[in-house]
Amino acid sequence: MEPPKTAAKRSATLAEIAREAGVSAPTVSKVLNGRADVAAATRTRVEELLRVHGYRRRRAEVTRSPLIDLVFHELESAWAMEVIRGVENVARDAGLSVVLSESAGRLTPGRTWADQVAGRRPHGVILVLSGLDAAQQALLTSRSVPFVVMDPAGDPGSDVPSVGATNWQGGLAATRHLIDLGHTRIGAIGGPSRMMCARARLDGYRAALETAGLPADPALIREGDFHHESGHRLGLDLLSRPDRPTAVFAGNDLQALGLYEAARELGLRVPEDVSVVGFDDLPVARWVGPPLTTVRQPLTEMAEAAARLVLELGRGERERERTATRLELATSLVVRSSTTAPAL
Repeated sequence: MEPPKTAAKRSATLAEIAREAGVSAPTVSKVLNGRADVAAATRTRVEELLRVHGYRRRRAEVTRSPLIDLVFHELESAWAMEVIRGVENVARDAGLSVVLSESAGRLTPGRTWADQVAGRRPHGVILVLSGLDAAQQALLTSRSVPFVVMDPAGDPGSDVPSVGATNWQGGLAATRHLIDLGHTRIGAIGGPSRMMCARARLDGYRAALETAGLPADPALIREGDFHHESGHRLGLDLLSRPDRPTAVFAGNDLQALGLYEAARELGLRVPEDVSVVGFDDLPVARWVGPPLTTVRQPLTEMAEAAARLVLELGRGERERERTATRLELATSLVVRSSTTAPAL
């Protein structure tokens, strides 16, 4: 005779969590509802117990504000506008508004931000080039606030939904284009090494060179910060070399535009003296002189996908999936006038 099957472990009740925390059930309820009149130490103790016991409010209990929180690592206008546009497209159709915030260059927002978001309980949170630490994840999960990371700076973890792009393939395509034109000395101005997308793009660059039998010369590789200023500064450094590269793959369009400026200051012409490839395909890439060859990263579509995903999570449409959803949208090379064969 088979032994009876063990019943699935049930979630702790609020009363049981209150008893374990040494507080009243109304205090636990206040923590869940984001009330300010709870001591910080008590809040931390209750939130940890809610996380340990995996407590989640029943969907019927959840009242959400008509908002989507959109958090940027850095709020750069040209790049960020494409993301904002995508989230706004989905939010508008759902009758929601978008709240913007910036983590001031930090890879995770501050604790105050997490408390504020948990208190207003939006329909979801989208973090761009940023992420959440374990305590912040537990806090939002306990308040039934879904979150998605777009273009994560690092590994978001197996349980965090994310949306990204094929950065490695983009770096490969950009560099292969230059190789096919006949360039053999190809420089690179990458993004911050702490960012996964920047490392992937540079790895694609190296893979293209190695596949073509060309050495990846460390003297021609620079680490930038994805800003125009670093493209200008590092571009001056690269293009002032006596053995300067005949082509440069910039880690993003802003750095490519900084490289344009450096070339002009040194009396070099794009593309006759140096070919340039960017990454992102921002609207300005079509209008600069000469128009920029770049890798199109579908920023607006990525943002739309992230917004749809966070709303689906809020409706419980993906609760049964064992692992977090990871979406990766394709990049594509857009050839314009900033690249040509090297001068003889």
